[in-house]
Amino acid sequence: MTQEIYYKSASELSSSLSRGELSSVELTKVIIERTEAVDDRVGAFNSFSAEDALAQADASDQRRSAGQALGPLDGIPIGIKDVLAVEGQPLTCSSKILENFISPYDATCIQKLKKRGAVLWGRLNMDEFAMGSSTENSARGATSNPWNLDCVPGGSSGGSAAAVAAGEAALALGSDTGGSIRQPASHCGIVGLKPTYGRVSRFGLAAFASSLDQVGPMGRSVEDVALLLQAISGHDEKDSTSYQEDCPDYSLAMEGLKNRKWKLGLPKEYFANIADATALEPVEKAIEFYRSLGCEIKEVSLPHTEYAVATYYIVATAEASSNLARYDGIRYTHRAEKFDDKDSVDIYCQSRAEGFGEEVKRRVILGTYVLSSGYYDAYYLKAQKTRTLIRQDFVNAYNEVDALLTPTSPSPAFKKGSKSEDPLSMYLSDIYTISANLAGIPGISLPCGYSDGLPIGLQILGQPFKEEELLAIAREFEDAHDYKNQHPNL
Repeated sequence: MTQEIYYKSASELSSSLSRGELSSVELTKVIIERTEAVDDRVGAFNSFSAEDALAQADASDQRRSAGQALGPLDGIPIGIKDVLAVEGQPLTCSSKILENFISPYDATCIQKLKKRGAVLWGRLNMDEFAMGSSTENSARGATSNPWNLDCVPGGSSGGSAAAVAAGEAALALGSDTGGSIRQPASHCGIVGLKPTYGRVSRFGLAAFASSLDQVGPMGRSVEDVALLLQAISGHDEKDSTSYQEDCPDYSLAMEGLKNRKWKLGLPKEYFANIADATALEPVEKAIEFYRSLGCEIKEVSLPHTEYAVATYYIVATAEASSNLARYDGIRYTHRAEKFDDKDSVDIYCQSRAEGFGEEVKRRVILGTYVLSSGYYDAYYLKAQKTRTLIRQDFVNAYNEVDALLTPTSPSPAFKKGSKSEDPLSMYLSDIYTISANLAGIPGISLPCGYSDGLPIGLQILGQPFKEEELLAIAREFEDAHDYKNQHPNL
């Protein structure tokens, strides 16, 4: 049994803990041993403390023995993307500029997990400041895809996806600014959900692009993702953009929607000119599965899709330029040891030159340019207007259908280094995920097949604040297939 524990779903592990068949300390030891055995090859973690995790697990066991368990996540090890604040732990964003920073407080989603007794397990690698689609843009080194160690796991939440896929965490938190939960979930054969903007508090999330960022769950099954989403959702007074209405019980709501005959849309723009046909074939089979259930499948149009990538890389970089100005080498970030003049401007310039990686510099420069005098109207203002049109496309589509079915990524996971010299090619990796962030709608990716042994993801895009519908639609497919029980051979 011990060898198989690290590949069990969080919901299965929760049931075993409740029945007394397994203790949290036993489970956490297995996860620690698994991580120590494989992470030198996978590279999912920036850091972890086995001692701290076992102390949390022991506290969970004591609660259970006293009949005071705090819910289904009590005692479950959950990996944390290194962009979320956990008091007393490193918060590096996989960047040299924050290499020595220790968080003085907890993010709201972390506070919620602590109240539910979860075992917070380590700091997971990512593209620096969540800027990337491969987890190669990390000062801590690249993460590998557990299904093929020569390939990328996707990004920017590549460490989170790889950790779950490799059995190094039962669940993980990621963040999604342009597909950073869904695309790595697709590449690593797990389930990842980007909630509606405002569903989960961003307080304690190191900001990349504040109008696009959203924290979300990653797990081995739809039920696992529902459990974690339940734990972290809800209004937060510390985040002025968080949604004020109560959240449903996602697991119960999902069950209540079982066997509904859904109206599902196929955006024609998402199925045109896909470069890699092998990524499309499993998605087409998934669409036929829904048709066989009696769902109505209808072609719809999102006519402004062609402008999504350009719009995203103006809005996101502009906000990044503003958000990353705080990392100045003066207060708490990396400070250059040598500089020409001992004035603050020189310290600022040299510290940022040393502390930021090439991709972060590229985006900050681009964002500063589009906000500059004389170019603001031509770029940033026009991008915001186009963003409104993109969102309206989804509003119009949802007048006809309940949700949309699309590929998650235009290709399976690609070889490490194959796109490093071509930023535009890398940016196009998120072509199917970016629009959901611009529109603020929820999206989920779940495994639907393989291409040359690499997982392929099906993306389902839903209506704002109707995550339970996404989960129910995804669960229909998952229950009829066995992808959640397929694991990489490490």
